[in-house]
Parts: sequence; C-alpha cells; structure tokens
Amino acid sequence: MRAESLRVSAFEVPTSSPEADGTLAWSSTVLVTVELSAGAGEGATGLGYTYADVPTAHAVLAHLAKVVFSHDASAVEAIFAEMERKVRNVGRDGIASTAIAAVDGALWDLRAKQRGQPLAETLGARRSEIAAYGSGGFTSYSVDELTHQLSVWKQAGMSRVKMKIGRDPSTLDRIGAARAAIGPDTELFVDANGAYDVKGALALAREMTRYGVVWFEEPVSSDDLDGLRFIRERAPTSMRIAAGEYGYTARYFDRMLSAGAVDVLQADGTRCGVTGFLRAAALCDARGVELSAHCAPTLHAHLGCAAPRMAHVEYFHDHQRIERMLFDGAAVARKGALRPDPARPGLGVALRRSEAEKYLVFDQRVRAGDRR
Repeated sequence: MRAESLRVSAFEVPTSSPEADGTLAWSSTVLVTVELSAGAGEGATGLGYTYADVPTAHAVLAHLAKVVFSHDASAVEAIFAEMERKVRNVGRDGIASTAIAAVDGALWDLRAKQRGQPLAETLGARRSEIAAYGSGGFTSYSVDELTHQLSVWKQAGMSRVKMKIGRDPSTLDRIGAARAAIGPDTELFVDANGAYDVKGALALAREMTRYGVVWFEEPVSSDDLDGLRFIRERAPTSMRIAAGEYGYTARYFDRMLSAGAVDVLQADGTRCGVTGFLRAAALCDARGVELSAHCAPTLHAHLGCAAPRMAHVEYFHDHQRIERMLFDGAAVARKGALRPDPARPGLGVALRRSEAEKYLVFDQRVRAGDRR
C-alpha cells in the first residue's frame, strides 16, 4: 500500500472569546491536517491532525512527505523512525514533532480504515469508552463566565472539571467560586501552566485543599523535574501533581517518570504522535503510573480506549469546539465519557472542508512522483 498523494492544510480558527492561562494569552487556534491518499475508494485516505501553526505544515512538506512516499504506508512504525531521523538537523521537538504527529496520525487512520476497524480496535481496545473531564475556565474569564462554563459541564454529566489559574491575585477567590458552582461531589482540577515558583506552588497547594482541589497541573514549568518532584512529595496526599503535555518523545516521558516528578503523566498524541502516545502508555504501565490525555478529544477517545493505565481524556473547550465545527463524526462527551463509534473505521471523522475553507491559511498537495 503506497501513498499516492499528501495534502497538508492549516486552518486558523478564532476563539469563542479572548482566552488566557497562567503564562499565555491567545485569540485563535491553528489546526493542521494531513490527508494521505493511497488508492481510490472508501478507506483510501488517512486523516491526521495537530494543533500547532503554519510552520508545521511547511515542515511536513519539506522533511516528511518524501519519507512517506518511499515506504509502504502500512509500515507505520518504520516510517515514524525514519521521520525522526529526517528531522535531526532541524530539531526533534516542537514544530518537527507536531509535523511528525500529524503524519503519524494519518498513517494510523489509514491502517485502521484498510482493516475496516475503528482506530481503538486496531490499537487493541481495552474498553469501549473513556472518562472525560471538562476543561477551560480561562483566567481571562470573569467569575460569572468561569462558573457558568463549569456548571454546564457538570450538568452535562462531567464528574471532573478543570480551570486555569496563575494570573489573578484573587486565584483562591476564583477557586472558591468554582467550588460553590459545581458543588461538593464534582472533582475540581486546576492548571497553572508553569506560572509559579516551587515555594509559591507548594503554599498554594496547601491553601487549595480547603476547596477540595484534587489535581494540580504544571504548578511549575514541566521542564523543572526537580521542582515538580519537590512539590509532589510535599503536596497534600489528596492532591495529584500532573504534567507531561509538552512531551514530544518517549525519552521525555521516561525522564519525567524516572524523576518521580508526577502522580499522573499527561501525553498529547497531536504532539508526540499516536506512536509516541503508545510508548508513553507502555512506560506508565511499566511503572504503575496513570496516564491522562491532553486535549484533542476526537483522537484521544481512541487512544484512551487502548492505553492500559488510562485515567481520562481532557475535553478541552477550544479543541472540542473546533473538532465539532470542522470534522464530521467528531467525538462528543456524553454522560462524562467519550465512546468511539464502532461503525466508523479509523478515527471515524472526515474533514468538513466546505466549512473549514473560511479559516484556511495554508493548503498544498504533493504527489508521489513530484520533484521536491
């Protein structure tokens, strides 16, 4: 099965309102898609995607298309290894990794479609559904906007919700308002996106226990493994420390786990690829550590059903909104869980290009015989 053409597109979608977390603010999100065609007919095109920026699309064309065309498209793991080698001189992390992830996702989607199976089944599904938690609660929201969003998720059946913290000196007041809005039986997660130093984060962790916060994500930079371990070892026992969403390779995840830096590892298949996510899952299984998927709920609904020690998938406001807008068959959380459709092969989605065109900022197709 040889890929005959590769199309890479980038769509810049404005946010529903201005958004910010503890360290960054933004007003749009860029979705990069890769479509790999290998023949005609149903199941002959694989779709992969990532949340990145336009340079990711250029990297796919400049460094990865030739690799894909030179291999049997069903040799997903071999292509992944060759793509890693191909980007050595431009840097393995960041842009190169998101490009690899989008191509890798398209290859896995194609493999599952060729087998006539949902991707979860191709990966060896262990469960038919995976728990999801509502995520957003941006620091740019007013208290009313924050509490409304969290309350909507609770009413939709979510037993866990997450809010951003780190910019506002009244952080504890906002957390208190969130707790009042969701009641005592819904788990409250917070995400600082690395906004604090070690001592500040640890002091806040202790203060947050009175509001029943059970998850503290990236209290300090995810690169500060010593700091994360220091906080994890001293935080209240009821509170889990989580990080890992910026992991691009298995080595990153292995270092984080070896350092004892987290109670729960996070991985993002749109950054490390489906192949990288499976490696992270294997590392967590070997060490007895839970895994949680970061964002991209449509992709992670499948990966979450296959990973052995899977806690849940993040049902992130921006990404679930974009996927429902632009993908036919996008995952929708129902009663607090994501369930891949067993009747739809692969990822079970198709790009709704007529709707996506209004957001298009880059689009190029190359064919196997083209000179590059």
